Formats: sequence, C-alpha cells, structure tokens
Amino acid sequence: MYIRGKGIVLNEPSVVAVHLNSKGETEILALGSEAKRMLGRTPGNIAAIRPMRDGVIADFSLTEAMLRHFIKSVQDRCALIRPRIIVSIPFGITQVEKRVVRETVKSAGAREVYLIEEPMAAAIGAGLPITEPISSMVVDIGGGTTECAVISLNGIVYSQSIRVAGDKIDEEIIQYMKRKYNLLIGEGSVESIKMELGNAYPDADGETRRMESRGRDMISGIPKVVEINSDEIRETIMGPLATIVAAIKDTLRNTPAELAGDITSRGIILTGGGALIRNIDVLIRMETGLPVTIAEDPLSTVARGAGVALEQVDILKDVAF
Repeated sequence: MYIRGKGIVLNEPSVVAVHLNSKGETEILALGSEAKRMLGRTPGNIAAIRPMRDGVIADFSLTEAMLRHFIKSVQDRCALIRPRIIVSIPFGITQVEKRVVRETVKSAGAREVYLIEEPMAAAIGAGLPITEPISSMVVDIGGGTTECAVISLNGIVYSQSIRVAGDKIDEEIIQYMKRKYNLLIGEGSVESIKMELGNAYPDADGETRRMESRGRDMISGIPKVVEINSDEIRETIMGPLATIVAAIKDTLRNTPAELAGDITSRGIILTGGGALIRNIDVLIRMETGLPVTIAEDPLSTVARGAGVALEQVDILKDVAF
C-alpha cells in the first residue's frame, strides 16, 4: 500500500488465516505475514487462504476483510476519512472481474475507486516516459499473471496477459520434488528453493549451486532431507519461463513497426517478483536479441507507479478508469 506523500507504508502478502467453528462459521485469525507463516502448518479447523488468485479476487468476503484491515492499519488518525484508492489490475480481465474489484474496495471503505492496468502502473513506477510519442516495453512478472505491454502517449498500444507467473513456477517445483524424490514440500520450502536455486540461464562461471530441502516422504510418511541443485531447478521451471518468453515475442510481433524501432534501441524493462529470478534477463536477451533491464526494486514497481498516478491528477485522468 502506497499513501500519497508518504510512499509505500505497507507490504504484506495477501493471505488470510480463518478458523472454522462447530457451527460452520468462519472467524479470521490472522492476516498478511502472520497468516502466511501458517501456510501448511495449521490443524484441520484452521485454514490459511489466498483470497486472490491469478490476479483476480477469488473470495469476495475475505478480500474485503483483508483490505479493510490493511486500510485501517495505515490510516493513523484519519480513520474516519474514506480515502480515494487506486488499484492495479491485470490487463484484459473481464468487466465482471473489474466490477468485483471496484465493489470489494468500496465495501472496504473507499470513497472513490480508480483502476489502473498493471503494465501501465509498472511503466510509471519504472520511470518510463509514458507521455512521450516513443514506445516503451514493460514485462511485469507477478504472482498470478505476467503482463507484457508496449506503451506510448499515455496508452497501451498492445498488451498481453497470461496466467503463468510465480505461482505456476512454484507448482512446477512442487510437482518435480514429488516425481523425482517422492518428497512433499510446503510453500515456505518452495519459496526458499526458488530464491536460492531458481535460475533461468546458466551462470557465466558455470557454477552449480546446491542446497538441502526438507519435507515428508510420500511413501513412508517420514520426514526426510534431500540435496538439490540449481541445474535441475532450471530444467524444472523452463516450461513456465518458455511460456513467458513466447508471450514477449508475441507482443513484439504485434507492435507497429515505428514503435518496434524504439524498442530495439530502448529495450525491455522487467518488473515484478519474477524479475528477481536469477539470469531471467539473460534468457530474454538471448531469445529476443534486445537489451533487457531489471527495474530498481522490481517487487514494488507497480505499487509505486499507482502511487505516482494517484499523486498527479493529470496522469490519473489519462491512465486510470
């Protein structure tokens, strides 16, 4: 969450932990980081849930409760003031999904709700010249979706959104550990593997990194430890990465010739958590032949871009709806 004049004031995962009582009613126990620590560690009557999946709202009531809690936690003494809120959304979601986002945020306490497409917010947050008659290409690899867009004159010339991103990479790692080692691992272990060993292209020095992974043996049910390396993780996640590269190439193919010339010299900007995967910029550069740059602090680029649009009314009117 970004507040005008203050910058980013809250950075929490969208996870809610709920308790199911004997009457079948749910009670919220924890939100954000506290709830994420419960993933895979809860008893039967407690569940840690992600109320937003693939960039859209999957559980209306839990998302509303989560947003209401976070909005109140950052409002300080202005809790009685209903804020103007701008929300980033994936490009190409349906009108129904947009309406659900708008209604959920209003129910959580907003006075006015603006929606901004994630590629546009990412471009603003990365400092690209979106108002000028030159094109910029941004690729935002988030948790649920990857957004590829060519932007010029405050508008998206062409964009493509695919539901292949960080979550899909996690799923591939989980399935690989099951197939290769008969090992069942949790979300926390997957995140560690992705951060430590995840790589899209071999290192220049040819180094192979290794780590131990802990989980439960699927046959015996007994906890065990296995050693894995960066080479096998790279092979495992190449499926989702190849899909992302294909979306980038498709976006380039659909870009007008004049704007394509700008991209040839200016290159591609990577944002989102997926931009932190080791050597992903090298992979995209090798596949496209274009310069590739990772934005500064790619995890917060979209939030910062939405915040800039919120602070500058002239930009807000041009890029949000």
